[in-house]
Amino acid sequence: MDTTTTVSTVNRELVISSDVSEVNIVLLEDKQLVEYHKEKDNSNFAVGDIYYGRIRKILPGLNAAFVDIGNEKDAFLHYLDLGPQIRSLIQYSKMANEGKTAQTYIESMKLLADIDKSGKITDFLQAGDHIPVQIAKEPINTKGPRITAEISFAGRYVVLVPFSNRVSVSQKIHSSEERSRLKKLIHSIKPNNFGVIIRTVAEGKKVEELDNDIKGLYEKWEQMTMALYGSKAPCKLVSELDRTSVMLRDILNESFNAITVDSLSLYDEIKSYISTIAPQKTDIVKLYKGKEPIFEAYGVSKQIKGLFGRIVTIRNGVYLIIEHTEAMHVIDVNSGHRVNKENSQEENALTVNLEAATEIARQLRLRDMGGIIIVDFIDMHESKNRKMLFDKLHEEMAKDRAKHTILPATKFGLIQITRQRVRPETEITVQEKCPVCNGTGKIKPSILFIDELESNLKYLLLDQNEKSVTLQVHPFIYAYLTKGLFSIKRKWCWKYKKKINIQEMKSFHIMKFNFLDKNGDDITF
Repeated sequence: MDTTTTVSTVNRELVISSDVSEVNIVLLEDKQLVEYHKEKDNSNFAVGDIYYGRIRKILPGLNAAFVDIGNEKDAFLHYLDLGPQIRSLIQYSKMANEGKTAQTYIESMKLLADIDKSGKITDFLQAGDHIPVQIAKEPINTKGPRITAEISFAGRYVVLVPFSNRVSVSQKIHSSEERSRLKKLIHSIKPNNFGVIIRTVAEGKKVEELDNDIKGLYEKWEQMTMALYGSKAPCKLVSELDRTSVMLRDILNESFNAITVDSLSLYDEIKSYISTIAPQKTDIVKLYKGKEPIFEAYGVSKQIKGLFGRIVTIRNGVYLIIEHTEAMHVIDVNSGHRVNKENSQEENALTVNLEAATEIARQLRLRDMGGIIIVDFIDMHESKNRKMLFDKLHEEMAKDRAKHTILPATKFGLIQITRQRVRPETEITVQEKCPVCNGTGKIKPSILFIDELESNLKYLLLDQNEKSVTLQVHPFIYAYLTKGLFSIKRKWCWKYKKKINIQEMKSFHIMKFNFLDKNGDDITF
C-alpha cells in the first residue's frame, strides 16, 4: 500500500514531438526528464516483431544458430531460447506455410512433448530450415538481433504464449486472494493451448477487460498464421506496436496526468489507442498548439543538454563523470567543492553518495544504459553507511522497468550493476560546433553575421514576398537583436514594413539560424 501511495503522488507526463523522420518521446516525473526515446519511421527489427527466418548456420560449440531474418547481420538464436514447445511451433508453422491448417487448429492440436533443457540445437534445427522467431534484443553496434523462438504477444493486462496451458501471475501482485481470482478468471476465458502471464496492471480488473485483451492478442496470432501462408523466408510476419504505443501500454496508469503531442495525426492515433486500453483516460491526451517547439515550451531541450554529456552536474558542486567502453559503463562520483565543515568526512561522503544514487538511477533509465555498470562512489569506511547507500540505490532503481541486479558496495566504494539491454543506448551529442569555425577550422568574419541575417531576411520579405517571418536564433543573438527601444528587430520592421518575429532557441548553437513562414513551417532556401 505504501508503494501505491508514493507512486500516485508523482506528476507523470508524456511529451511527444513528431517530425517527418522520427518521433521523440520523453517521460517527465515532476517536470524532471527520466526517459527519452526516439522512434524512427522506418524502424525495423524492433523488440516484439515476429519474423519468418531461415537457419543460415548451426554452431554446435555454442549450442546456437545464426538466422537470416533480413538484417545485414544474422540474428543469434541460442538453444535455451528455442522454448520448450519448439517441436509444436515447427510443426504448426510448416502446416500453416503450406496452407494445411485452419486458424483455430492450434486449439485442437495435440502438443508435442517439451524439449530437454540440456539438449542440443542440432536435434531440432538444421541449416536451411524455416522457423518463426521474435526479436528479443535489437541490433546494437556490430551485433545482429537476439531472437527467441518462444513466441509471445504482450497486451495491456496479459501476455499470451502459444503452445502452453500454463497461467502465471506477476510476483508484484502480493495478495493471495487476488492471485487466485485472476488465475480462475483467466482459466475460464483463455483459448486452449495458449498460456497466459498476468501482468501487474491486471490487479483488480474485471473479466470483460481481461477478455478483450486476450481477444486482441489472439487476433495477432491469427494474423501471424495468415502471414505464414505461402511466405518465403526471410520476411516479417507481425509488427510490434510502435514505441509510443508500447510506452502507453506498459506505463500508463492512474498516476499519469497528461500526454501532450504536437502532431494532429499522432494525437488522433494516441487518443484512439488509449480509448481501447483505458477509455477513462482519453481526456488526458492534449494537442499542443503553441508557437515555440514543444520541447522548448516544456523545458526538455535544456534538460537534454545538461543530462546527456560526459559530465553531469547534480547540485551543490556534486557531479558525475560517465564513461563508456566496449565492455562496460563506468560512473565516477565527485563531491566537487561540496564540504560541510560541521560534518565528518564520512558524513559528507554519505550525503554526496545518496544524492548521486538518485541521479545515477535516473541516468540509467534516461540513457537506457545496459550491460555491466560500475559505479565508483566516494569511499565510506562504515558498513552501515555502505548498507544505507545500497538500500537507497535499490529503492531508486525499483522505478526502472528494465530487469537489473545490484551488488552491495565493496570496501572501496564500488557498486556493480547489471541492467537488461534490449535496444541501443540513447546517445545525444550535446557538444556544439565551434560557433566561429562551424567545425571546419576556418572562420568567416563574425562581424558580418548580422548582415547575413538581414540579407536572408530581405530576400524572403522582398523577393519572396513573405507577409511575415519568424527568425529562430540562439538566446545570445536573440538578446542582441531585441535589446533597447530602438533594437535591430524594430529597425528591420520599419525598414521592410513587414511583421518580423524573433524566437530564441536554446537548442541552437550560437551562429545557427532558421526562418519560419506565417504558418510556422520551415523556409528552405
